[in-house]
Amino acid sequence: MYLTWLDSNSWLIEMGETRILLDPWLVDSLVFGNAPWFFKAERNLQRQIPENIDLILLSQGLEDHAHPPTLAKLDRNIPVVASPNAAKVVQKLGYTKVTTLAHGETFSFSHQLGANQLEIRAFPGSPIGPMLVENGYLLKDLTTNKTLYYEPHGYHSPTLKQFAPVDVVITPIVNLDIVFVGSFIKGMNNALEVIEWLKPRIIMNTAAGGDISFSGLLVSALRGSGSVEDFRNLIAEKKLPTKVVEPQPWERFEVDLALV
Repeated sequence: MYLTWLDSNSWLIEMGETRILLDPWLVDSLVFGNAPWFFKAERNLQRQIPENIDLILLSQGLEDHAHPPTLAKLDRNIPVVASPNAAKVVQKLGYTKVTTLAHGETFSFSHQLGANQLEIRAFPGSPIGPMLVENGYLLKDLTTNKTLYYEPHGYHSPTLKQFAPVDVVITPIVNLDIVFVGSFIKGMNNALEVIEWLKPRIIMNTAAGGDISFSGLLVSALRGSGSVEDFRNLIAEKKLPTKVVEPQPWERFEVDLALV
């Protein structure tokens, strides 16, 4: 298993002999609702989109997870697995192989003829407004039985417990609040809870910005709390064996469970 953090919520996951592009924002700026005055994020360094992608995986339909300019640059024939909300985005862009996963549903994938190599199971994830709950995902390499769980806002369903243990968890470790509104990224305590549930060998932080500059009205209302080091100390106090790995943008990380 190889994991490459591509800044923000974006990842390249290599497992089950499959190259998976997860929640990609890789070109142009990031804005919500075509309102750069409210929020705008820009990459400090333009990067090339990873090549030879076998599968696109989308957890949410918001622009920071299903970024239309990035998705417009990719081959529309690449298979996509998405939450119902994210599926609408890629279908509108003309993608031809879109699988919508509701909570509890699974998808099996093989990029070659023969046995399936990867299983993806959807779980309840982040609430977006009063009526919509997006997806978290459990990925399983069917050739090695290695597993990875991803949820980008720190909302974890208790239904995960029956799938413990999990090898790797990717989720926020640091909290992020909006003044007068409350938390919208739940790190620290929720990450600790999911560790206690899933007993992962490794946990990696996501939604941490990276090599990105931010502007707009919303930025002045954001408040972060906690740090990766605080979280390491919390795990040590609880005597939990999980290793905290702080990913570096665009550096390929080999998951060697024998060394953990």
